Amino acid sequence: MSNLSLLILVLVFFVTSLLGVVTGSNSLITVPAMFQLGVDEKVAIATNMFGLVFMAIGGAIPFLRQGTINVRRLSPLIILTIIGSAIGAAIVGLITNRSIKVIVTVAMIVIVLFTLMRPRNVEASAEHNTRSGSFGKHIITGFVLTFLLAIYGGLYSGGYVTVLTATFVAFFGMSFAESIAATKVINIFSSSIATAVFIYQGLVDLRLGVILGVTMFAAAYVGAQFATKLNEVWLRRIFLSAVLLLAIKTALDLVI
Repeated sequence: MSNLSLLILVLVFFVTSLLGVVTGSNSLITVPAMFQLGVDEKVAIATNMFGLVFMAIGGAIPFLRQGTINVRRLSPLIILTIIGSAIGAAIVGLITNRSIKVIVTVAMIVIVLFTLMRPRNVEASAEHNTRSGSFGKHIITGFVLTFLLAIYGGLYSGGYVTVLTATFVAFFGMSFAESIAATKVINIFSSSIATAVFIYQGLVDLRLGVILGVTMFAAAYVGAQFATKLNEVWLRRIFLSAVLLLAIKTALDLVI
């Protein structure tokens, strides 16, 4: 990889990690960006996952210091996440590079649609559950979704934290602040176990991963510090625009 390509990736990973603390879904941009710069599909997925470990740690530290995260409450979700993410990562080694591009492209489009609908649907669901006192009835559904999302998170991770945040709000009665904080801790375990599987499969570019990992850690730490001050409306507009453009470019690569 040329120095220019590496510089472009560092900039892309820094900006997406800075914003990803709030918006999530930064892998929807970083992985396709690696595709465009010639990184092998499986290596891109695996190396991005390696970097996500650092990002998740950097994003979780400020929340842990503030006491926003209830680790005991998250324990069963962490166990489900470890198992599901290991399964998802193992699947990557079994599918073709073209299949990975298809999965990435479809995921990008689905997450964009989900993000556009998420604020109204999730807030309405959480409000309904609070009024009816029906959170207990939805906990099992929340556990099942957490496990299934963990499989997807280990396989690709693009949009994983975004949907998981909405799941925690809708099915576990968390506020958005609590959910954002909780998903940072969950993502440490998801990314770590998936990375371990990818390293075992020999898919991680460790040199590139360390460079991008340090970049993501620094950006996520800074982003978490200012998470409550960011304008979510504009962040979402920028994020969706970037994802849509990359989705179109990746889809065209599959067709042409």
